[in-house]
Amino acid sequence: MQVRNIVVPLTSGNAAKGIRDVAVIIFSAFLVACGLRLFLIPHQLLSGGVAGTASIIGYLSNPKYISLFYFAINLPILIWGFIAVGKKYICLSMLSVVATTWFLTVIPLVKLTKDPILASIFGGVIIAAGVGFSLRAGGSSGGFDILGSIITRKRDIPMGTVLFVMDGLVILSLGFFKSWDSALYAMLCIFVKSRVINLIHIRHVKLTCFIVTKERDKMLSRLTLLPHGVTVVNAEGGYSHEGNTMLMTVTTRYELAELRRSILETDPKAFVNVLETVEILGRFRRLT
Repeated sequence: MQVRNIVVPLTSGNAAKGIRDVAVIIFSAFLVACGLRLFLIPHQLLSGGVAGTASIIGYLSNPKYISLFYFAINLPILIWGFIAVGKKYICLSMLSVVATTWFLTVIPLVKLTKDPILASIFGGVIIAAGVGFSLRAGGSSGGFDILGSIITRKRDIPMGTVLFVMDGLVILSLGFFKSWDSALYAMLCIFVKSRVINLIHIRHVKLTCFIVTKERDKMLSRLTLLPHGVTVVNAEGGYSHEGNTMLMTVTTRYELAELRRSILETDPKAFVNVLETVEILGRFRRLT
């Protein structure tokens, strides 16, 4: 009976999380397709990445087949990512690519604005929202996002910055093959996209938390269940001269909510100071 009471909630929770992740991935794919079909493609602009590469091929041949070009270019990247990254991440990414390809075929091509600058800005924001939410769900929108995820897992570099550099190469090709006006509009789009992705995808942002508590053992045992290490410092109150314990740990902004909940459940009277960390030297467990 005890085993059943423990296992069932975990299984239900995992199933619910899996369904939620799939729903987020599909919605993210819808946002990416909307940004392309309603803002960028009508003005023959680019968002960068594989979508941008597929768009260039479509602009030079037939825009009708951009969705097919998008899927064909993503396929070898997904196969390589399946070997190099992990099954869950690539399966969610594959779902995103398939859903985006389908949405690109069913969403009508509508020019919502006649201004290419507005199209670049709002197209970049919508696409970035789709990319950012898919990354937070544990997947990606495919293409350069997979390459960017590999880099950010090995290096503490913002995802948006990585995508901005790689997308810039695609934009330059648009300037050579089509027009530099279109390339500059597209550069504005990917700049906006990179900033929005950095706001949504926050796993690279490190925070240092100082926790002053009298519940030393309870707090320490709770924090050691989290993925990051804890340093214990004996402290003394400046006014009361009472003995306290200060615990220091480094986490990410993505994990801060869980850390905050653990602290408040263990000691609601604890004093917590959270600072943004500029750089970390030494061992630090990164999210996978």
